[in-house]
Amino acid sequence: MTAAPPTTRRFELYTQARAAREIAAWLEYLRSERRLAAKTMEAYQRDIDQFTAFLFEHLGGPAGLGDLQSLKAADFRAFFARRRNGGASGRSLARALSTIRSLFGFLQRSGVLENAALGSVRMPKVSRPLPKALSIDAARDVIQTEPAGAGAETQAWVMARDTAVLILLYGCGLRISEALDLDRKDAPIAPGADTMRVTGKGGKTRLVPVLPAAREAIAHYLALCPVALGPDSPLFIGVRGGRLNARNIQLLMQRLRGALDLPDTATPHALRHSFATHLLSAGGDLRTIQELLGHASLSTTQVYTEIDKDHLRRQYRKAHPRA
Repeated sequence: MTAAPPTTRRFELYTQARAAREIAAWLEYLRSERRLAAKTMEAYQRDIDQFTAFLFEHLGGPAGLGDLQSLKAADFRAFFARRRNGGASGRSLARALSTIRSLFGFLQRSGVLENAALGSVRMPKVSRPLPKALSIDAARDVIQTEPAGAGAETQAWVMARDTAVLILLYGCGLRISEALDLDRKDAPIAPGADTMRVTGKGGKTRLVPVLPAAREAIAHYLALCPVALGPDSPLFIGVRGGRLNARNIQLLMQRLRGALDLPDTATPHALRHSFATHLLSAGGDLRTIQELLGHASLSTTQVYTEIDKDHLRRQYRKAHPRA
């Protein structure tokens, strides 16, 4: 098959005009109505590009709506076999199947076509890696240690900024993107402010409690910041004045790993995992931790119970009448 020219919508090259319009309508539905995050949208489009490219070769030409309706279970399995042979992980295959099911479900609800064969295709098995949390002492060291590698030339406001970000990750359980997407007006520094509104995946907002240590760290950073930040300005800025990039915090954690002799799994996201794991160990219930983390499904939060077996035993002994 001749290589396709570069494009951001490759499915248009591999499908007939009406099929391409329906796929575009599905993507717009995901973006505007489902409000999926930008990274999720990229993954969905990448999956459907790969699927339609496979169909182009598999069917010997651009796929039309009639072709999509006539696909057999064996056709879908052939696509996943091709992906697996190309080195795709079980997680990637599971996401691709979810993408294809989403598309065909949309087409069915729209009255465009129906394909019952897809229902017989089983979800690939996915080994779910356990989150790698830091110990309580290690997490405390991370947020209390002056940023490693800073040097005498590093400005005090930059060190205060980095410390405030790390405390938010561990003290509030934020994703790095959530912390860096905060604006100045979101800063919980007003007298008595003990919560903060955070925008998470899919544009969903939640309220998270803010520890006094986090509030003080943010106030200290703002007091030292050389730029007068307006309400809609980024809360955390780089040395050139733009919104702070996640790569800065990743490099910071890399330096801290060397300074504190931490494992390679000590990343910014590991601080969020540590937040959840330490709450669970201290007796926090899963529903509350789910809300604090902004997980859409409790099953996502339940992975932390695999880390702390002692917590499960304590809850069993406390709750079971014959324990």
